Amino acid sequence: MKFKSLKYLIPITVIILLMNSCGVINKKYTTPNVDFAENYRDTVVNDSTSIATLPWKEIISDSILQNLIEEGLQNNLDLLVAIENINQAKANLVEAKLAYLPSLEGTAQVTKSKTSEASLNFGSASGINLNTTTYLGRFSSSWELDVWGKLKSNKRSVLASFLESEAATKAVQTQLISDIATGYYELLALDAQLAITQETLKNRIGDQETMKFLKESAVVDGAAVVQSEASRYEIETSIPDIELSILEQENVLSILLGRVPGNIERSSLEEQKAYSNLKIGVPSSLLRNRPDIREAEMAFRSSFEDVNMAKTYFYPSLTITATGGLSTLDLKDFFDNSIFYNLIGGLTQPIFANGENKARLKINKSVQEQSFYDYKTAWLTAGSEISNALYLYKKTKEKQESRAHQIEALEKSVEFTEALLEYSSSTNYTDVLTTKNSLLDAQLDGVSDKQQELNSVIQLYRALGGGWQN
Repeated sequence: MKFKSLKYLIPITVIILLMNSCGVINKKYTTPNVDFAENYRDTVVNDSTSIATLPWKEIISDSILQNLIEEGLQNNLDLLVAIENINQAKANLVEAKLAYLPSLEGTAQVTKSKTSEASLNFGSASGINLNTTTYLGRFSSSWELDVWGKLKSNKRSVLASFLESEAATKAVQTQLISDIATGYYELLALDAQLAITQETLKNRIGDQETMKFLKESAVVDGAAVVQSEASRYEIETSIPDIELSILEQENVLSILLGRVPGNIERSSLEEQKAYSNLKIGVPSSLLRNRPDIREAEMAFRSSFEDVNMAKTYFYPSLTITATGGLSTLDLKDFFDNSIFYNLIGGLTQPIFANGENKARLKINKSVQEQSFYDYKTAWLTAGSEISNALYLYKKTKEKQESRAHQIEALEKSVEFTEALLEYSSSTNYTDVLTTKNSLLDAQLDGVSDKQQELNSVIQLYRALGGGWQN
């Protein structure tokens, strides 16, 4: 291309760049409005700090559970898959950055050809060399100028996808910590239920012997003996179900830990102390700590940039192509007077692609709307989870106080009814059994209350986005 031809290309390029710099095509991204998530139901927030910023080892004090969580963070398969997603997104980001650079291709070629005399139409001329060998060395480069911001929008979209993958991995980590902790507490609760049930079985076996003795003493009739026997076997048959639940829960935890099913080392429910300094911070700021909200926002941003990119397809692309090299028929003259080159700058606009471009833009706008709804859902879900966890913790503490009084009263009731049965005719074994069953139910409910308290703290910590910082 002659340099005087550039006088037409340069002003066109300048005009296009000015139009793009004025934001004619692409819009600038802004974080979506989140006024819909500024408050929690039934929750007054006066704290400037949040437990979400604390390391999970400060929230969870059980050293055995800490070791299990460390193992899960190293070996959990879902987390490893999420990490691989980050690696893929990182490679995509590198690829998007390289799109800014011009392409460069090199060619080395030797061509042998033979032409027929008839095709030359030289008559009876002789001595013409019909065999030729051409030696070619060529470099070609092509560079698309990002005048409409297509490459820039693509890079931003890929970057948002990369950040989305990072946030997704953090979300998996916070969920994993929560799942291991709640699974561990479930296992401790089952252990406690099994211990209570086994102790109750011993008492029922003792009751059976006592009823036989009292029948021989004519204090009770045969019905009491049969009732005590049936009650004993009722408790006995419940033990295998608890043991099965323990094995199943161990297997669930093993999967979370990335190990084959087997025994899980653990302490006891009585040794657990729930973290009590539950500060949650300010709504709009603390919820941004949640990785799933960050993930949803980055998905929205990626779709936003995809819409920007789709708009650029309606405009012509400006490409500069350069080709140069050496070509000769005689290898010894390869570097002498065999240089060739050309430089081409041009605008390309597909003529029959308008329908395709419209469809692409419509699809990307629809995806953007979906991403916004997912983003909004993430905010609303977060507020709901925090409200649930706080309310669960509050009500569990209330229940535990009442439950302690209930168990104390039922223990006294059992003592009184047993004494009345042995020394008075004003009661029977049915009354004793009813009171003992009520005590057993209250004791098992007390285990559930303790488990709920522990779980509510873990749920609140996860709901606030805690666990991924370290």
